[in-house]
Order: sequence, then C-alpha cells, then structure tokens
Amino acid sequence: MAGSIVIVDYGMGNLRSVAKAVEHVAPVGTQVLISDSADAILNADRVVFPGQGAAADCMAALHGRGLVAPLAEAARTRPFLGICMGMQVMLSHSEENQGVHLLNWFEGTVQHFPSMHDANGLALKIPQMGWNGIRHTHPHPLWHGIADEARFYFVHSYFCRPNDTNLVAGSTDYGMTYASALAQGSVFAIQAHPEKSAADGLTLLKNFTRWDGKAD
Repeated sequence: MAGSIVIVDYGMGNLRSVAKAVEHVAPVGTQVLISDSADAILNADRVVFPGQGAAADCMAALHGRGLVAPLAEAARTRPFLGICMGMQVMLSHSEENQGVHLLNWFEGTVQHFPSMHDANGLALKIPQMGWNGIRHTHPHPLWHGIADEARFYFVHSYFCRPNDTNLVAGSTDYGMTYASALAQGSVFAIQAHPEKSAADGLTLLKNFTRWDGKAD
C-alpha cells in the first residue's frame, strides 16, 4: 500500500513539517511530494491539504494557481485530509476579511470566536493557541488508536459551524463547543495540527496514509 501522497502547496502553511511527519509514518516506499501541480494532485493516491493564515489569501492563492477544481475532484475520488485552514475553506463562507466565499464543499460558516471566559471568570485568549482535547462524536478510521479526548495542538481564531451536524467527527471545548473535525465520504478534516501533536497526531497521519477513503 505504498503509492503516493501529495501535500498541496498553495503558498501557505508549514508544508515541510507536514511532509516530514507524513514521510515518518507512511508505509515504506510511499512517495511524498509537495506540489502545486493540478496533475500531481490528480495523480496522487492521497492528498493532504494543509494551511494557515487568512481565508481571503488562501482562496486567492487557490484561484490564482488553478487548484479549485482539481482539489474538488481529488476530494471526491480519493482519501483527502484537510488541516487547519485546509478544513475551514471547505465550508461556504468565512467572517474573516470582511467576508470571504469559500470552496462550499460543505454548507456552513467559519466564525470568529466571541469574547469568552473560563470557569474562573478569566478571559480566554484568542486565538486559541495550545493543547486541547478532541471528543470523538462518531467513529472514524482516522481515530483508530487515538483515545477519546486525546489532546492535539491548536492555533486558530476562527471555528467551523457546518449546517449539517452529521459532518462533525470531533468536537472541542474552548469557552463553547465547536466542530474540530469533519468527515464525509473520502474527506477528513481537522482544525488542529496533527504534525505538531506528538504521538496522537502522528497516529492520525499514519491512519490516513493507510486509509482507503471509506468511513466504515
């Protein structure tokens, strides 16, 4: 089950750390390539769609590099992993940058965290930056070997609110409960950074490199 995995390069995100983590856990012989080539993406057996930064910049880069249609095709036809901004842009619209139209793979919005306080009345910092648990809201092959409420590393000021709650594969509490993982068909997306999340993050990436794209 070697095959090939493309890490999508659209000019945003720490691609080298993602690639190194994927290379570390992938089956022997797997080709891991960082690329912005539509042909490379469509020829890959699996696709990882990472990212960080602003929604408007992300969408401008995807359109500018002609990647919108190839990414949609890849997500329909093979295992596809979205990370951080790569998860958020799957929804319809973001409040960021005075409003941004996203890829609209899943109906829903990306919203800024409101002002919130912890149990002691102290203001919660925004962005959420650091370790937090992910509760498994329904089983998925990428959760294999990862305990419910395992802690992952997050850095974000915006959160996903899909219209269809059946898409939510994981949820996290940070002053409120929000969707921290989405899954449908051959797509799995996570708000946290698995490449920065120690053993559990590597387990999730390992599971992805072996996943056949089916939820069962």
